[in-house]
Formats: sequence, structure tokens, C-alpha cells
Amino acid sequence: MGRGKIVIRRIDNSTSRQVTFSKRRNGLLKKAKELSILCDAEVGLIIFSSTGRLYDYASTSMKSVIDRFNKLKEEHHQLLNPASEVKFWQREAASLRQQLQYLQECHRQLMGEELSGLSAKDLQSLENQLETSLKGVRMKKDQILNDEIKELNQKGNLIQQENMELYKKLDLIGKENTELLQKVYGAKGVNKENKSSQPPYTITNGYDLQTPIHLQLSQPQNQTQPRPQHNEIPAKGIKLGCGWLSVICSQLAPQ
Repeated sequence: MGRGKIVIRRIDNSTSRQVTFSKRRNGLLKKAKELSILCDAEVGLIIFSSTGRLYDYASTSMKSVIDRFNKLKEEHHQLLNPASEVKFWQREAASLRQQLQYLQECHRQLMGEELSGLSAKDLQSLENQLETSLKGVRMKKDQILNDEIKELNQKGNLIQQENMELYKKLDLIGKENTELLQKVYGAKGVNKENKSSQPPYTITNGYDLQTPIHLQLSQPQNQTQPRPQHNEIPAKGIKLGCGWLSVICSQLAPQ
């Protein structure tokens, strides 16, 4: 069961009123402190009890909070009047001109100009300021250079890895080409060996292709023997066709 709504009105019972005041005061002070810490706000809280006791909280100091409040309240009232508003903006413009003049003077002094009116202490302070600024510039420069070096090293590593991958691919392609050449030249060598193993001067007949036929020249016949007639065929003659004659001529031709 949730607690019901509380009617916001004065508590008649003094004891209950004091207990409620104590609880809500502590909660209000706690919330003010949390607000100043979480939101980086300048908070000032003043509480007077019904008996006249003072309870306060200030994130910085109560006096600075009250002075700031009074100043802003006065400026707010001045802005409501047109004449006061003109004077306010005139003062703001004059203050901004003074700040601009001061900054320009500091800039010229940092550049080494208009140093005649400065004392030794001022010059020492200016020197320290320049050394601090120079140190910051050098640190920033070193940081930028280190970042660039790291980036270049990373790019170099990537390029090196790509080169290694390319070398591996080239090695694979070279091995593949070597294997292909070995296969091609190996096949050619086998064909040459098969050709060289066949007999150089063999002629096959029409019946047995594997049986070679060796041809020999017959001895010339004696001239005293009678020549055969045109119609006669020698008993020991060999009938040769055109194909056989061409083979014989190729056998007898000088190498």
C-alpha cells in the first residue's frame, strides 16, 4: 500500500511540526549540496526556523553568493530603464575595449616588442611565460610527429605483409610453371624414346605387321648364261611392286 497524499498546510501539532521541519530541512540541504556538485552550480541556501534559528548552506561562501545576487538584481533593475540600459552597455563596451587593449599589449610583448617600459621582474615573468608556451608547443609537435611515425610504421607493416603475400603467390606460380614444364618435356622425352626404340630399316608385310623383312642384294649372274626371253620369268626372281622398289632405293641410297 502506498502512502497517501499529504495535504500541504500548516501542521497544528507542534511536535509533528518540529519532526517534519527537521526531516525536510536535512533533505533540502542534501539536495542543495548534490545540485552544486553534480551541476557545478553556485548554491546558497538560508533557512530560518519558527523559533528563529538559522540554517544555511553555500557551495562557495554565503557572502559571495549574496553579493552576486545583489549585483545581478541591481543590473536587472537597471535594464528595465532605457537610460540605465544605455549606460550599462556603454560600460560593457568600455570594459571590452580595455580587455582588447591589454591583450594586444601582451601579444606585442610576447613578440618581443615594446619591452622598454618593463622591469627586470616583468621581463623574467615574460621569459617564464614564453618558456612555458614553447614547452607546450614542443610537446604538441612531438606528439604530432610520434603519431605520424606510428601511422607510417603501421602502413609499412601493411605493405610488408602485402609484399610477403605477393612473394608467396609468385613462388606458387613458379612451382606450378615448373611442374607444367616438367610434364610437357617429360612427355616429349617419352615420345622421342619410343621413336628411337623402333628399328631404323624395317618393312612390314601385309600379313604380319610385327615381323620385319630384311632385304639383300643377289649376286650378279654369269654373263655366259643365256639371257631369259621376255616371256620367261626366272625361278629365283622376286616379284617387287612399286612400293618395294621405293623401299630398296631408299635402302641403297647413300646416307
